[in-house]
Amino acid sequence: MIVAAFALAALAFGISLMSLMMYFKLTKTIDIFHRIRRHTTKQLVKKSFVEEKLILRAYKFIQRLAKPLVERNFAQSLEYKLRQAGLPLYGGEYVVINLLAALSVGTVVWLVTLDMRVALGAAALVPIVIWLVVMFLIDRRLTAFTEQLGDCLITISNALRAGYSFQQTIEVISKEMEPPIGEEFSRMNQDIVMGVPLEEALEVANRRVGSADFELVVTAVLIQREVGGNLAQILDNISYTIVERIRMKREILALTAQGRLSAIVLLMLPFGVGTAMFFINHDSFVDMLNHPAGQMAIGVSLVLEVIGFFIIRRIVDIDT
Repeated sequence: MIVAAFALAALAFGISLMSLMMYFKLTKTIDIFHRIRRHTTKQLVKKSFVEEKLILRAYKFIQRLAKPLVERNFAQSLEYKLRQAGLPLYGGEYVVINLLAALSVGTVVWLVTLDMRVALGAAALVPIVIWLVVMFLIDRRLTAFTEQLGDCLITISNALRAGYSFQQTIEVISKEMEPPIGEEFSRMNQDIVMGVPLEEALEVANRRVGSADFELVVTAVLIQREVGGNLAQILDNISYTIVERIRMKREILALTAQGRLSAIVLLMLPFGVGTAMFFINHDSFVDMLNHPAGQMAIGVSLVLEVIGFFIIRRIVDIDT
């Protein structure tokens, strides 16, 4: 029964994630400025997706539920995280999707097990897993952005030497470079075209990206615009620093690969052993799960496993 419950929970969670991805696909077809998206959705949805009635209704339903949350402070804070992950969502829409996914998973598990505690536990796991996915997307996108930044700065410095203004170089990068750096410079260029001062557009982009290397670039550009200087030479020096930092980080990742793998094995090993015991010695394993002493031992073991995992990760996490 427990295995069936978790299998159905995984199925429901998978369906929820598929719905989430379909929603992302729909919203990515909307060519928008961030601050006017809610007013122009109907005009900007592509015709091919308008024909998908079910997806469009779900999209409107999520927007309707999220409308009271859009202007909330916590929702606006979430939006920066979602922008860093490359997800075209408002914070309120993200909250609604989490609640709907948790409700669907909890309902399915409750119908199968008729145990409210198990259902609530499964429902509580859904937003945690989705948040972990968002954090993974943020880390992956930030890594890709940083690796592109060195080439981006070289392109900017060459364009400045060729006589381009800094605003023109932003447009060049937005057209010539691949995502994610091309997308971020495109948004920056859109802000400038809409009348946002260059300094403010840079600061907003810096907050949106969340990269220490890009913050260094923004600081250098802002200082140069205040006191003057050779911006092309400054960007060349920053580009060299970033490239060397990336090289050093890759060396560190290679040297600490064994420790990071040990942390993953340490975390997954008890679950593998537990699964094997469930099939090899089913009766004894079930007796342990039902006995208070066995439940306490499992709980303490899980806590110690998690502590050990984070200790190992902390040891091999070297700040570059």
